[in-house]
Amino acid sequence: MAKIAMPRTRSRFGSWTVWAVFLALLLFAAACGGEQQPAGGGKGAPQSKGKLVIGVTPWTSTIPPTYVAKHILEDLGYEVKLQDAEVGVVFAGLAKGDIDIFMDSWLPDMHRDYMNQYGDKIDDVAVSYPDGVLGWVVPAYSPANSIADLNKYKDRFGGKIYGIDAGAGMMKTSREIIKAYGLDYELVEGSEQAMLTMLEDAYRNKRDIVILGWRPHWMFAKYDLKFLEDPKGFWKSSEVHVLVHKGLDQKAPEAYAFLKNWSIPIGDVEEMILKLELEKADPAQLAADWVNNNKDKVEAMLKDVK
Repeated sequence: MAKIAMPRTRSRFGSWTVWAVFLALLLFAAACGGEQQPAGGGKGAPQSKGKLVIGVTPWTSTIPPTYVAKHILEDLGYEVKLQDAEVGVVFAGLAKGDIDIFMDSWLPDMHRDYMNQYGDKIDDVAVSYPDGVLGWVVPAYSPANSIADLNKYKDRFGGKIYGIDAGAGMMKTSREIIKAYGLDYELVEGSEQAMLTMLEDAYRNKRDIVILGWRPHWMFAKYDLKFLEDPKGFWKSSEVHVLVHKGLDQKAPEAYAFLKNWSIPIGDVEEMILKLELEKADPAQLAADWVNNNKDKVEAMLKDVK
């Protein structure tokens, strides 16, 4: 097919007009771009104040506080990255500065060795909540209140304590407790899910049952439970702390000021874990809902942010 020759045309104003229009467009674009759009593109959203990395361990208790903190930090104008890692890697990252923040450190006992190793390069800035607990748990309607009571109620409990996988530290401690208290009970090994299935069945039929328990956990949001007292002191409660890389106060002063005042009720954490585990809720949406529903708590945490 033959090509059709297109006629060449020339503006009646001359070629200088083309350049004038081009220059005008450049000046217009420069004027529009002189004031950068804030991060996120929304009107009034803060400029980015830099990037922060939060370490995330594979525990359900880590997720709700991490996402709430992320939401608030992003509102302050920071870019926040979540870094999944085992707890030892998180502590090493905090010490090196590869990780800026960790929302779920159990002190003084569970993470003592890591703090002894890395603590000189880590700031312990806040207590997230004070009641992280491990122990033996029974329904609130049970007559037993102490581990020392259990032999008296052996028939009601069927002489069994339902536990988790055999190698878990709580199982080792439970074997020591059975011996120390002289309990005529069998420690039943299994998975966490199998243990919780037994709890569901017993609770629904209002039977007595002893299981291994820890807070925060969604079981305390779903059921009315209590920890058995431990007069011999095998089970120790922990505080859950917020840790940051030493120097965050210089790198991100507003983030540091916010985290210094951080706290969240353990019951709120358990409610979110329940929705994450049983309803497969979106953690980012749960965090946004918590922030919207707890403006007084958020304002208290932000009171020193300048």
